[in-house]
Amino acid sequence: MTTFDRISSVRYRIFLLLLFVIRVQSASAHEPHMEESVGERPILKKHITQEEIVNGQMAFDEIFSAGKHLFDAKFNQLDGQGRPSATGNGKPTQRVPNTEMPMIRTSGPDANSCAGCHIDPRSGGGGDFVANVFVLAQLLDPITFSVEGVFSNERNTLGMMGAGPIELLGREMTADLLAIREKAKQRAAASGTSVTLPLTSKGVSFGRITAHPGGTLDTSGIEGVDADLIIKPFHQKGVVRSLREFTVNAMNHHHGMQAVERFGIDRTGTYDFDLDGIEDELTIGDITAVTLFQAALNTPGQILPKDRRIREAVQRGEMRFEAIGCAGCHKPALVLDNPVFCEPYALNPEGTFSDVTQSVCFDLTKVGEKPRIERLPGGRAVVRAFTDLKRHRICDAEIAHFCNEKLIQGGVPLDQFITRKLWDVGNSAPYGHRGDLSTITEAILAHGGEGRVAREQFAALSSQEQAEVVEFLKSLQVLPPGPHKDKQ
Repeated sequence: MTTFDRISSVRYRIFLLLLFVIRVQSASAHEPHMEESVGERPILKKHITQEEIVNGQMAFDEIFSAGKHLFDAKFNQLDGQGRPSATGNGKPTQRVPNTEMPMIRTSGPDANSCAGCHIDPRSGGGGDFVANVFVLAQLLDPITFSVEGVFSNERNTLGMMGAGPIELLGREMTADLLAIREKAKQRAAASGTSVTLPLTSKGVSFGRITAHPGGTLDTSGIEGVDADLIIKPFHQKGVVRSLREFTVNAMNHHHGMQAVERFGIDRTGTYDFDLDGIEDELTIGDITAVTLFQAALNTPGQILPKDRRIREAVQRGEMRFEAIGCAGCHKPALVLDNPVFCEPYALNPEGTFSDVTQSVCFDLTKVGEKPRIERLPGGRAVVRAFTDLKRHRICDAEIAHFCNEKLIQGGVPLDQFITRKLWDVGNSAPYGHRGDLSTITEAILAHGGEGRVAREQFAALSSQEQAEVVEFLKSLQVLPPGPHKDKQ
């Protein structure tokens, strides 16, 4: 080896050593860190700023890790857990100080961590019947001790796997519907006559809209979405438009952890809205991190059995699933035009951070847990979620199981629910919005209303044919993180 080679080798080793030191320092800079005290300590030892995320001071895997820490964290009083002087209302609402129980299953706070309910088959998944929540009871002051339906709608915990692609589908469909509305208004203004256009996005019909020459709109023909035409893919009633909105709501409702963007001084005039002695409990950066964690969770897919006989039954069941009409609402696939997820969403509601000049973006086909959504030629991607993201009437006078709710949420009629995603149905029991159905067959046979025809077609099948449809649905599962050999 020449002297030049030896010098170059030494320089290269010094370079690698420096690179390692810089990497370690960079990683440790974002580890929760504070001078440790003896005794009780908050679980959140360091809060994240939006600037750290936007300015690239944190690598994506560090953001994901921090978000998972927030999702799994069992918050305590030193973090600000609890809300002694505030209700669980998404709109900041105070109550008489210290009149609430510290924890209560009906009105909340009702969980120590997000993962306390979203845990099956792992953190980020769904929940057993025991993890049911009582939606709308969190608004009550004083709290209710009753689980009667007149006080709340009891709901089972849904899984968050694949939530990023679902939100992006909602955003793109919203953009399509709003563009159609604008086109109708422009045509009506130009022609001087009323113009009616069909509202269709990604092959899903949301009825029609009529624009009048004076600029007013007739929204009576809109179906399966609110009159504002914003697709809201979260909650079983389809009333929440983004993971961020969902997260800010849930942190307050279930844990009594208030996000600065909704409960901070800019909106409420105080740093400690719930009067628990802890100021600014969750920063904008904290919420961004836990939102991105959920958006980057892996995509459910299909596990085909090794037994050839059962595999063939799955294949026949898939064809029969479409033949009897289930795929009319549970659409096997929807296509994303752009799989790049940018957080936050510009159309987030008031009290939910929406400043897109502070966005952080990542490609769902390239970044995040594996398996990811499938990339198509031209940069598009396919989302095999078995939903149309539309609300449908799914019960009637004769088949009334899903007509059990008594409180209207978000203005949605009692008998309407957003089409359930089926891409995780194989390992997300129990079933139904209350989680009170133990088998897939029960859930299918409980469909009335708009699902009645497909339900009757299923009921008319032989027991073997029904079993094959069920076997197909059982193959749709939340997958272990990492590469997966079966088709997603």
